[in-house]
Amino acid sequence: MRKSTFLTTAILGSLLTFSARSQDYPIQPVPFTNVKITSAFWQPRIETNRTQTIPFAFQKCEETGRIDNFAIAGKLKKGEFQGQRFDDSDVFKVVEGASYSLASHPDPKLEAYLDTVITKIAAAQEPDGYLYTIRTILGDKIMDRDWRSGYTRFNFLNGSHELYNVGHLYEAAVAHYQATGKKTLLNVATKNADYLLKVFGPEKLIEVPGHEEIELGLVKLYRATKKKEYLDLAKFFIDMRGRKDLRRILIVQQPDGSASHADSLYFQDHIPVTEQTEVVGHSVRAGYLYAGMTDVDAVMGAKTYGKALNKLWHNAVDQRMFLTGGVGANRTNEGFGEDYELPNQEAYAETCASVAQMLWNYRMFLESGDAAYLDVFERIMYNGFLSGVSLDGTHFFYPNPLAADGVTKFNGEATRVEWFATSCCPTNVTRVMPSLPGYVYAVRNNDLYLNLFMAGTANLTLNNQPITVTQETNYPWNGFQKLTLMPEKTTDFTVRIRIPGWAQGKPMPGDLYRYQNAEAQPITIKVNGKKAAYRLEKGFAVLQRTWKKGDVVEMELPMPIRKVLAHEKVKADQGRVALERGPIVYCVEGVDNGGEVEQISVNEQTKLKAINAPDFITTSVLIKGENPGGAKFTAIPYHLWSHRGVGKMAVWLHNR
Repeated sequence: MRKSTFLTTAILGSLLTFSARSQDYPIQPVPFTNVKITSAFWQPRIETNRTQTIPFAFQKCEETGRIDNFAIAGKLKKGEFQGQRFDDSDVFKVVEGASYSLASHPDPKLEAYLDTVITKIAAAQEPDGYLYTIRTILGDKIMDRDWRSGYTRFNFLNGSHELYNVGHLYEAAVAHYQATGKKTLLNVATKNADYLLKVFGPEKLIEVPGHEEIELGLVKLYRATKKKEYLDLAKFFIDMRGRKDLRRILIVQQPDGSASHADSLYFQDHIPVTEQTEVVGHSVRAGYLYAGMTDVDAVMGAKTYGKALNKLWHNAVDQRMFLTGGVGANRTNEGFGEDYELPNQEAYAETCASVAQMLWNYRMFLESGDAAYLDVFERIMYNGFLSGVSLDGTHFFYPNPLAADGVTKFNGEATRVEWFATSCCPTNVTRVMPSLPGYVYAVRNNDLYLNLFMAGTANLTLNNQPITVTQETNYPWNGFQKLTLMPEKTTDFTVRIRIPGWAQGKPMPGDLYRYQNAEAQPITIKVNGKKAAYRLEKGFAVLQRTWKKGDVVEMELPMPIRKVLAHEKVKADQGRVALERGPIVYCVEGVDNGGEVEQISVNEQTKLKAINAPDFITTSVLIKGENPGGAKFTAIPYHLWSHRGVGKMAVWLHNR
């Protein structure tokens, strides 16, 4: 039976799970269960995820044998292993997303279905707690199917994904427990984690996962259970990276008789994490690692990784991030390139990598209170992440390039597709979308942070004082914001409203990108209709006063069309310009421009106009451009490209 208190006490802020404890992030998110989004932009997306994406993802997990693998491993049915060694994780991620959806939108049918899936997962767990369906089903034949699984447990962690899979199990288990009050999946997770405690440690097996993720899951499991050994194990996995002097050498015999030992840079395992200064290797793994490091530092109350994290963040944002917020320049290894290596058509910019960067940047904000991290988060959310899923919620991008010729296939097709053999991106979308309301507000002592602009209502507490906040806005198409504050009693507290970097004349922190027309208009904030004095602190407008029921805060963020230039060292963007308006990156598609995009140019004489387009693919603001001589073009929000068939696209246009 559902415990009603869970819906009011579960702290599921944006894939973070907090519990009452003296040590954690100094800033804590308002749980998404306490935030009801009515935004005309985001509410349909979240609802589509609930009604279309989650059922669709479960359907695909059924059709492809991902769920059957658990039933077969648990001897609930007969059959052969289907898919790949990391497919267990897809089921866990969809369960996590479904649990988030249940927490904010109770659904008995969905909850009952989850019960059946969890029964199969529990059956697949071996008596000692180990859970990895490919090994349980195939046994000694595992090397014939996929040598990267390793011939014994944890023999080849560089490629097996054994720990990556269960990291997603832990996140799903905590989400399900806090949404329903049931421990059925949590018991599976803790049994597995307890088994790992017996295997790994300073006096046991010293090794690290090739694909980071378990670190995040262990911290969540610690928060849910208060078992400190889980937190210690997360730190152990982080600290052993780059410590090959303490570890066995992972070499595995391949089917052809050759030996393999992968490049440690690919796994962020080349030097200890405290010495790392450049983001390298597989971009998804890297983002999960950095988010895990930030978590462990915060929960342990240490600053062990702070200096390294700051250097890594600056390298990512200042030299290795696409204008859309995507990361990963190299499709060969799904990884980072060199500084300023940011190709457009060849860009990888995996949707999962955008998710990992969102998780990391939000954690950095919670630790520091600096809006620069939220600026990056917002850029990713509206562009690099949102591009990864179609409006119907059932078609997905794996890479998110910044240019397309309409012919080159990058998903197996030249457009979004329903599913992939490796479907980490669709399942990541499934779990992130319902959690987005949890990023909107945060609190610290007597401070209320408004991080993101999404219409809706939030119920929160500052110093034991209940407060309801109603936000009215048509963001991101319009910069007007209206906050109505309803404290239970007249009281003193501080409201901190993020002033986005783009509204201050900077597209991103650092100098990787700049506006050609960087002039920023003054931003006026009114309280109850009167101009209010405020100070700008770490990117937030700070309003400190005594607030009473019905107080109204209004702000207008000007949204001129901006021309963006890249750092001169970005060869792919030399002599080119991109267009932005507010947080939205724009692109041109052939379908709007006579089938071609390469001839389109923007210069100082180009006239640009924002046009409301309620009848476009979805309600949008388009940019209409006209050059001297009458040449015209249309630019659309980047996240909406490839909704009207296969064709050409470009974010960066000739600047001539």
